[in-house]
Amino acid sequence: MSSPLLQFQAVSYTYPTAIQPAIDHLDLTLDAGAKTVILGHNGCGKSTLLLLADGLYRCSAGQIYWKGEPLQYHAQALNQWRQRIGLGFQDPEQQLVAATVSEDISYGLCNLPLSSSEIACRLQQTLNDFSLQDLADRPLHHLSLGQKRRVALAGVMALQPELLLLDEPTAYLDRPQTVHLLQELDRIHANGTTIVMATHDLDLAYAWADWVVVLQAGRLVLADRAELVFRQVDLLKQLQLGLPTLLECWYALPTRWRDRQSPPKTIDQFRSKWQNSHIDEAMSQNPVIKPVKPKYRD
Repeated sequence: MSSPLLQFQAVSYTYPTAIQPAIDHLDLTLDAGAKTVILGHNGCGKSTLLLLADGLYRCSAGQIYWKGEPLQYHAQALNQWRQRIGLGFQDPEQQLVAATVSEDISYGLCNLPLSSSEIACRLQQTLNDFSLQDLADRPLHHLSLGQKRRVALAGVMALQPELLLLDEPTAYLDRPQTVHLLQELDRIHANGTTIVMATHDLDLAYAWADWVVVLQAGRLVLADRAELVFRQVDLLKQLQLGLPTLLECWYALPTRWRDRQSPPKTIDQFRSKWQNSHIDEAMSQNPVIKPVKPKYRD
């Protein structure tokens, strides 16, 4: 059973020049070990929520807890807090502060009470983990956007946080870069790091998350297992979020083909369920028909 990792209790935040709160009386629990997506339209409070979680913004009201311990806003407590929680910004340029890849990854490590040998060891391990060995001495301004995002993520993970927060991590990435990033996130999660991702990409959320949080105008609308959230078709349409493309295609199929099966999570699952539906229908009409594995010519 998962244990609460990060909790928001009646949390509100209003920007200094704003009238309406960006986060409005929010109660939310994020469990250890989950892959969580925060969904919502632009301006719904996704980024603000992550900045509050990392302690970069201070709650206007309410309290944030880490494993039951309240967030304190003095320097020492915030330093400890940010060692547990890593934050990746939407724009990696905001996160890269040094001249080269190695220097940037080392920057956060040098702010920890670590020996020079331990810093060197962690740096090398991080370069290996993120396949950055060949770029170690490359100036940051020579990198592509995908490479910069990988370096920014590596710099966060070098600190070995228990919780990784990501704000629109696939923004501006092409498909191969997105696939590579998601592979990295799966590896990070498999190694024990809890991940929370803010995105408005429904297809990404549907394929990746096992828990989904939906925000609207700074308020919590829904927080549940992903498969239960995406079953609430009418609510998602009412919120003008729509449905993931794969789910739209699934619901467009005749009812008799999909009622006995759960919706697919991937294209391969969709293809398999579609083929099985045709076989089942053919066999029901003629019981002597047996499924035959198709043969293909080279």
